[in-house]
Amino acid sequence: MKHLIRLTDYTQNDIYDIFEIADEIGQGRYHEILKGKSVILFFPNSSIRTRVTFEKGIFLLGGQSILFPTETLDKKEDLRDVCGYLNNWADMIIARHKDIGVLERIAKYSNVPVINAMTDINHPCEIMTDMYALSKIRQDFRKDKYLFCGQKGNIGLAWKEAADVMGLDFAQCCPRGYEMEHVTAYHDINEAVVGKDIICTDSLPQDVLEDFRNCQVTKDVMKRANQGAVLNPCPPFFRGEEVSGDAIESEYFVGYEFKKYLLTVQQAIMVYCLTR
Repeated sequence: MKHLIRLTDYTQNDIYDIFEIADEIGQGRYHEILKGKSVILFFPNSSIRTRVTFEKGIFLLGGQSILFPTETLDKKEDLRDVCGYLNNWADMIIARHKDIGVLERIAKYSNVPVINAMTDINHPCEIMTDMYALSKIRQDFRKDKYLFCGQKGNIGLAWKEAADVMGLDFAQCCPRGYEMEHVTAYHDINEAVVGKDIICTDSLPQDVLEDFRNCQVTKDVMKRANQGAVLNPCPPFFRGEEVSGDAIESEYFVGYEFKKYLLTVQQAIMVYCLTR
């Protein structure tokens, strides 16, 4: 068995193994691999896309989902004791929690695979899905040039993890003071987008919107990118904030199409973690 806590725990070959499993799931394989197995989920009420696709994916693989709110992990009981009991009955644990340290402790004490469904510093399943989607439409997504528009947060840091593993050419557009460490930073979107192929964004807190006014991705901005460039905003995105409405309505936007793969890729991650 194997955990997924950080993308940097994986190699390029590991990522491509998961992509191959995703292709095989699309061909009808593994549909009973979770038959008779129980997957414990810890999710907040606000989760939509990740939770729906994990629960549906578990069902389609023949398994049972048992859902708890994330706050269940914050009670007084020591996590080693929680895991000690769950080891009797659980076949996998999938958790979304602000603190990646909580997931690391669960993985330490669990005898079953633990999958990170999002923390405050990364979102590995989401970014692996985006890379899989890119592999379907780009000649070699590893050779594309990536621009992340947003502050240092879980999506930007997860893309940095992906860049470190896959060797991606990765840069950030943000105001001064919002940069990620060891990432080339631009402070004006019109300069940043030139020569880029894959433009990614993350939503912004209301109190920093004014700071990011020179980083909004519009349709005109996308025209300055390389021919064939795509706009891949991380949901939830907000028209008129990190992205303009005309950019979302343009031919550059690939968001809905990309996220359909969440189901298959998260199934593939579950299969991989169970069988490796």
